[in-house]
Amino acid sequence: MRILKSHPLLRLVNSYLIDAPTPANISYLWNFGSLLAICLIIQIVTGVTLAMHYTPSVAEAFNSVEHIMRDVNNGWLIRYLHANTASAFFFLVYLHIGRGLYYGSYKSPRTLTWIIGTVILIIMMATAFLGYVLPYGQMSLWGATVITNLMSAIPWIGQDIVEFIWGGFSVNNATLNRFFALHFLLPFVLAALVLMHLIAYHDVVGSGNPLGISANYDRLPFAPYFLFKDLVTIFLFFIVLSIFVFFMPNALGDSENYVVANPMQTPPAIVPEWYLLPFYAILRSIPNKLLGVIAMFAAILALMAMPLTDLSKLRGVQFRPLSKIAFFIFVANFLVLMQIGAKHVETPFIEVGQISTVLYFAHFFIIVPVVSIIENSLVELATKK
Repeated sequence: MRILKSHPLLRLVNSYLIDAPTPANISYLWNFGSLLAICLIIQIVTGVTLAMHYTPSVAEAFNSVEHIMRDVNNGWLIRYLHANTASAFFFLVYLHIGRGLYYGSYKSPRTLTWIIGTVILIIMMATAFLGYVLPYGQMSLWGATVITNLMSAIPWIGQDIVEFIWGGFSVNNATLNRFFALHFLLPFVLAALVLMHLIAYHDVVGSGNPLGISANYDRLPFAPYFLFKDLVTIFLFFIVLSIFVFFMPNALGDSENYVVANPMQTPPAIVPEWYLLPFYAILRSIPNKLLGVIAMFAAILALMAMPLTDLSKLRGVQFRPLSKIAFFIFVANFLVLMQIGAKHVETPFIEVGQISTVLYFAHFFIIVPVVSIIENSLVELATKK
């Protein structure tokens, strides 16, 4: 046991996974971090394996994916694991962010951890988009064309940026090569950011207390108590992931992406993967192309504003009824945006998307500060009485 506390590397592992003082009352909602670490490991391992057999060329990309599926030993398993774990990754990230918003994990002294987490989300979305293009099916080609074309909204230099990204005048070999190289590189950048996220998280105060009080009270070592608690959810995660991989591997994909890319035929509806739909809905809800692009990126960056806009003297919303109502309205609105992102651009989906977009931004910049001021006033009145 002495080596765990004397060896430089093992001492770090010991301080994070064994002796880390953790509030005794944290719930299973704090297990998302370990599940996300498992997802990242699966994605890197399966991604590197797939890269050994993938050919980033317009002529061979689709065929190389079929070769992986049909000819490579257990290639189908590796690919389905990679594709379905990507969806699991985003599902768990959204739950992780939701838990952070509910329990006020963005408040000082955890603000740096929250900001790094938002950067991780942005890098994840970029990595997922790049990966979606690589199979070079119909949705891959047209999704890449539509999303990269958004850069053309930038005044004066927009079209030049688009052609620089493409490496030509359309999505071609150069585009696939660039996307493949970046898709291979970014997960390792992601791993470095996750390490920074963990360091900022553990070296400041560690896990927050669900009651919103100081996390220094009633602590237990991470192992064995919380280590086994994490193993319970990891076990359940693998059961659910196995159901998708073995019994319904294409349930979350788009059938259009199982047709080889055809630049001469546009799919009936161009939609990204389900986890990007809320932000795609925000993009489409604004008629002006440039403003739509700005709003889409601002929707993600708005998370960084939470430490500034939440003026409450209490951490989290568990004992703040008005904020709790606002939080659940925000969650419902996010799910509505996810549905709208998959619909055709027509009435009434346009109007619903616009209302949901306004409500999304209002939550961060109007509802949260106003509600927190009202609740602060109510607390002051209650204490005076």
